[in-house]
Amino acid sequence: MHLHSNLKFLRKKKGLTQQELADSLKITRSKLAGYELNITPPLDTLVRIAGYFNVSLDILVKEDLTTYSEYKLRELLETDQFLRGRRLRILSTTVDAEGRELIEVVSQKVKASYLAGFSDPEFISELPRFSLPFLPTDKKHRVFQVDGDSMLPIPDGAWIVCEYVDDWMAIKDGERYVIVTEQDGVTFKIAYNRIKVEQKLLLCSANPIYVPFEVYIEQVREVWKYRLAITGK
Repeated sequence: MHLHSNLKFLRKKKGLTQQELADSLKITRSKLAGYELNITPPLDTLVRIAGYFNVSLDILVKEDLTTYSEYKLRELLETDQFLRGRRLRILSTTVDAEGRELIEVVSQKVKASYLAGFSDPEFISELPRFSLPFLPTDKKHRVFQVDGDSMLPIPDGAWIVCEYVDDWMAIKDGERYVIVTEQDGVTFKIAYNRIKVEQKLLLCSANPIYVPFEVYIEQVREVWKYRLAITGK
């Protein structure tokens, strides 16, 4: 059980003294000190602690948060970002031995299984992965292989580096995104945000021979913003 170390870790992560956190939880500082050492709080206090830090009881008790990467911690602690446009989303990621985020590669070959496995840590851990030192470390990136000619001049087979979008309301009209949906799987399109009014995204191809189509936001599972292409030419 990691409750005691997690409580101390989360308090320090927020820059709080024991007295400040104890005041917020309406308990004494000595009780909080005991909880950070080896004393298990009563259930009502445990619920208040979890609510204060916006984490589930299961995570607070069972997960060792000191092993989380900075991105995963930000994802966990800034839950308000993930509630905009849709319910809370948890992203499976991989890290290197030093805890730095790695960039997973989704090839054409595994696209068909990505929809079923994108939230499965074991599936994600089996993808090829690497790092690019010039990318910002506070963002999560993933590489997808383009399939087809709908987004010319980015050709079929090109590799595109994308940044994870946690706030779907921030999707900008006319920009390129990888959209993962229940119906279409992994698609690379130009998006137009209709979430606020219609709860939809309009997805268009750069190649005019392909007809635009709409997807309801409830069908969307992941959104990745295009950053750069690697064509190998």
